[in-house]
Amino acid sequence: MLADWLTQSLEAGTPSAASEGRLAGGRYRMDAPGVLTLVPDRVAEDARACVLSVAIHGNETAPVELLGESLARLEAGLIHLGAPVLVVLGNLEAIRRGSRFVTTNLNRLFRRDLDAQGAEPDRARELMAAVDAFYAEHADNHRGDAALPRLHYDLHTAIRDSQFARFVVDPFAETATDSEQWAWMAGAGIQAALQQHQHSWTFSHYSKHYHGAQAFTLELGKALPFGHNDLAPLAPMGALLDALMQGCRPEHGAISAMAGFRVAVEVFRHSDDFSLCFPDDTPNFTEFAPGELVATDAVGGDTRVGDTPLRVVFPNAQVELGARAALLVRPARLAPDDAH
Repeated sequence: MLADWLTQSLEAGTPSAASEGRLAGGRYRMDAPGVLTLVPDRVAEDARACVLSVAIHGNETAPVELLGESLARLEAGLIHLGAPVLVVLGNLEAIRRGSRFVTTNLNRLFRRDLDAQGAEPDRARELMAAVDAFYAEHADNHRGDAALPRLHYDLHTAIRDSQFARFVVDPFAETATDSEQWAWMAGAGIQAALQQHQHSWTFSHYSKHYHGAQAFTLELGKALPFGHNDLAPLAPMGALLDALMQGCRPEHGAISAMAGFRVAVEVFRHSDDFSLCFPDDTPNFTEFAPGELVATDAVGGDTRVGDTPLRVVFPNAQVELGARAALLVRPARLAPDDAH
């Protein structure tokens, strides 16, 4: 039933099956197409109020399949629900089309003062409202003396190859990142972490900035069509999702095994006469030497690497005018292994 929710959300505007029901350890509620709430009978000791989102970009299918497997295990009783979980299937129309988005990048729209109109802005408002309602619903769900911690994992795949196939982006916000999260990531097979330096208005940033959640964008390989994903390398991440649903403490790994980076320069496309000065198939985290030309723009001018080498992440010369076309990042230290 829960695994079918993914298909039902895409095939029809409103799922045709029952909107709520029982499962091992709790109940589920289909709040809207692509929005599913799981409520445990009993909140486990290590539980978080978890938002798990996939397909904010419609052509990123591996996270959909990975989360679908966890939901199938939950439905089969192989795992038992021990934490409140909001499951989000993001850009439904883009998934149907097999495209990254319909008219604009949904993952740049998650801000409360959004006044744009259209399919993606409307969906952004729907998803922000769903997150607000979920965290409000569980604001008084306490474990002992402490409120239930908030967590949001937004699962993606990248549009290009990467020197680190699986990496995590830590949004910028006043909320400090718990070093334990790095240990969880390392235990789930994440190879690198990139810390943002300013607000980015992504979905994970929304939960961190507005709700004080531990929130991350996870890049889990390369974007491929449904049925073409090799989920074997993502098995540790699947185990992490299972642990979160059960309210268990996930497997820890050595933080020192993850490469750390911090954003140094953002490259924006300001004009139609814009280009990145390297091949389109350049992998994420490719290093550029001091003085090397990275981008040219008729309005914004040239972007060159400064005195120390930098690596490029998320390069995309075809973004909309005014949008970010690449990040240049430098090495940065994450928390020591004993910090958690």
